[in-house]
Amino acid sequence: MKFAESVERVRAERPALEFGTGVFDYAPAPEATDHVRLASRYGLFIGGEFVEPKSGRFLDTVNPATEEKLAEVAEGGEADVAAAVAAARAAFRSWSRLPGAERGKYVYRIARLIQEKARELAIVETMDGGKPIKEARDVDIPLAAAHFFHHAGWADKLAYAFPGRAPRPLGVCGQIIPWNFPLLMAAWKLAPALACGNTVVLKPAETTPLTALQLAGILREAELPPGVVNVVTGAGETGAHLVNHPDVAKIAFTGSTEVGKLIQRALAGTGKRLTLELGGKAANIVFADAALDQAVEGIVNGIYFNQGHVCCAGSRLLVEESIAEDLLARLEWRIRQLRVGDPLDKNTDVGAINSRAQLDKIRELTRCGVEEGAELHQSDCTLPARGYFFPPTWFTNVAQSHRIAREEIFGPVLAVMTFRTPDEAVEKANNLAYGLSAGVWTDKGAKIFAMTRRLRAGVVWANTFNKFDPTSPFGGYKESGFGREGGRHGLEAYLELA
Repeated sequence: MKFAESVERVRAERPALEFGTGVFDYAPAPEATDHVRLASRYGLFIGGEFVEPKSGRFLDTVNPATEEKLAEVAEGGEADVAAAVAAARAAFRSWSRLPGAERGKYVYRIARLIQEKARELAIVETMDGGKPIKEARDVDIPLAAAHFFHHAGWADKLAYAFPGRAPRPLGVCGQIIPWNFPLLMAAWKLAPALACGNTVVLKPAETTPLTALQLAGILREAELPPGVVNVVTGAGETGAHLVNHPDVAKIAFTGSTEVGKLIQRALAGTGKRLTLELGGKAANIVFADAALDQAVEGIVNGIYFNQGHVCCAGSRLLVEESIAEDLLARLEWRIRQLRVGDPLDKNTDVGAINSRAQLDKIRELTRCGVEEGAELHQSDCTLPARGYFFPPTWFTNVAQSHRIAREEIFGPVLAVMTFRTPDEAVEKANNLAYGLSAGVWTDKGAKIFAMTRRLRAGVVWANTFNKFDPTSPFGGYKESGFGREGGRHGLEAYLELA
């Protein structure tokens, strides 16, 4: 059966949900924002207080869905970073000696306060980053709280986590987080560092600093001792000052592979500890014996969740050739039902691209895909007149050599390829520089284990995708970085084990 015939068959079986016709209308369901109070200007959080930046510089943070300015945020300079590190170093003396059970109480209190303020945090995360409110509300904020809860329990059990060893905290940890999951990435890094007795200087992304600053307020409300966590906002220069500061014992970075390589070069020979969680180009592999409708939902979640702004996004779909036409017809129908629009509307499936620069990158790589000969497909949804939006997109007739099959687009763009044998699927999945994640869809348990053993990826999901838990380690191979976050592996990254 030809692909066009498969599409027509699926469309006949599953009529399009034509929103706005009076039959399938969705009434707007915007999340109220009148209770959210954003300051017009934010300073730096150093030594338990918000202070003006010594640099005297500020950045604008913008709502990507409306292009409207939300607030001015301090841009920390070298002197600001030095002040934050000094505060963290002074706090380390007492924090590291505090009994684990007492540290755990603080971490637990932070988790409870995140839960109490979950609605406000979700709204600010959506306004600052562009992700749909239902994702911020149902995924980001609950998982952030879960990481603090989980690590609060480990704070007095480190000797049990590493029997026969003598775990000791490292010292001052510099943590640099990305813009795609601002609060969740802060939780991933802060919770284990604090539980293990370290102090922290946190540098959030310049485009999404607001929930990190709200978290700073939560830390103060939790009465965390001054200087244990410091938040220094700014751009790449601020991060470079943190990386290069001589009193920082460990750097944890999540972001692009290019920046990760620069950090690794800068720290070579310094003796500083380093963990990197970098880019990815995950293969989502669907076999002919998979439950196809279930796989379609996993494919959609794998690439269009958070507009594709996910390091472990399933951006390469590998489909067994015999079922490719049927699967793609079902996928085409499902993608066209996705609602793109106001991220604060609870009905929205795909929100705004995080920034103008990221939107330009997505457009450039999409044009490149067409120029190199791949076949472009896009949802025919209407995009909002203002804001940074891009329609759900997928390519067929993709070759391994195409840029869209090899480079991280970090947007709602899927590259589809086929395979005939498991060996070919493994070869295609592993044949690139990244190794962060992968997915396998089949009803055969033996096939799942056979594939996962051969895939060079830090995380492999079976018959699901993008599922996370604080008890499970996460991290990559090759140019996707090294080190693990979450689980006991994540604790080890913040300890000296004698």
